Amino acid sequence: MAPVLKTAEELEIMRQAGRIVAIAHEEMRRAIEPGVSTKRLDSIALTVLRDHGAEPCFLGYAPGNHPPFPATITASINNELVHGIPSESRALAEGDVIGIDVACFYQGYVGDAAFTHPVGEISRSAKRLLNATEAALDAAIQASILGNKISDVAKATSKCAGRQGYSVAREYTGHGVGQAMHEEPQVPNWWHSKKSKHQWEDYDLQIGMTYAIEPMLIAGRPDLAELDDGWTVVTKDGSLTAHFEHTVAITEAGPRILTLA
Repeated sequence: MAPVLKTAEELEIMRQAGRIVAIAHEEMRRAIEPGVSTKRLDSIALTVLRDHGAEPCFLGYAPGNHPPFPATITASINNELVHGIPSESRALAEGDVIGIDVACFYQGYVGDAAFTHPVGEISRSAKRLLNATEAALDAAIQASILGNKISDVAKATSKCAGRQGYSVAREYTGHGVGQAMHEEPQVPNWWHSKKSKHQWEDYDLQIGMTYAIEPMLIAGRPDLAELDDGWTVVTKDGSLTAHFEHTVAITEAGPRILTLA
């Protein structure tokens, strides 16, 4: 199925959805400190979304063999790459890094974005990983221009990560966003060779295409495992991870980030 191109009117609704997600990010950033539970952060996000007339995409989401996701945000700490489940008993500790992903439905359209944040004072190596992941996101956004393809966006991420000595998550990708949370195209963090088992569709970037770019960088080996909760993805070697994400629209003037405050 080809990507759904959005009209100018649809992009404005998606911009409003993205702004709501960004406001939720801001409120959670203010609350992140040692001792705060991930459930508290989840409650903050849910309140922001509903106060702005939006509903969470993740709550109750159950693709494939996954159980229904029980929260508004995913909250992934340290070696948890993505899809961590918020809990009242999970408190943040000094030196942690926490990746938070939020998506909402607003007037029939989706906004989706993620960030990784330090808890108190973190190590120099952790700071370097967070900075590199944000840089990879920026590189992929800058590659989201007419004349390029999805493969150019993916290669921009992997090149940026590789230059700084980090692995990228291969099994998990960015994705098209619109009236559904996951549409075409898939937007991977690397691009396959002809012999790879991964064979994503490579699309020319077109005006009105909208997708979430989400670099996931790993300080160690890229081998991953899913925990028994059916959601949380961790690095097998326990190495630190970081995850940043924006929803972007392709326009004649260049990439437009839809998930800013």
